[in-house]
Amino acid sequence: MTMADRTVETTATASEEETCAAGERLATELDTGDIVLLFGPLGAGKTAFVRGLAQGLGAPAEDVSSPTFTLIQEYGRGKTPLYHVDLYRLEPHEIDDLGLDELVGGVGIVAIEWADRWSGRPHDVVEVDIADEGGEHRLITIRR
Repeated sequence: MTMADRTVETTATASEEETCAAGERLATELDTGDIVLLFGPLGAGKTAFVRGLAQGLGAPAEDVSSPTFTLIQEYGRGKTPLYHVDLYRLEPHEIDDLGLDELVGGVGIVAIEWADRWSGRPHDVVEVDIADEGGEHRLITIRR
């Protein structure tokens, strides 16, 4: 699949709840083994979007927090396990040692914040760009 063959969907949100809801809608379209790469500046709402993914997969949204210090969190109480990865604090060699290759394509869905830091990321992924439009307004672009 080339970039031109990808489906692009853009959604404007005006609150954290609406950003979560966008993630929840995407979750209904995901299958085991899917990888969701999240892009956006600090505070854009990447974790809120993942909270919606978790909820859409049947995991409690309140269990989701930024894995900045734990690096990988698993939310496994839903219909499909969700692995939530945060690469924000990692150097390239640390990302290589994290074992992402073993995690992706496994038994769950993988959502990776700060995915631009992962040089070895696969191409057959769902990309979510979250742009901060000021206040709580976000512009979410999903490419699949």
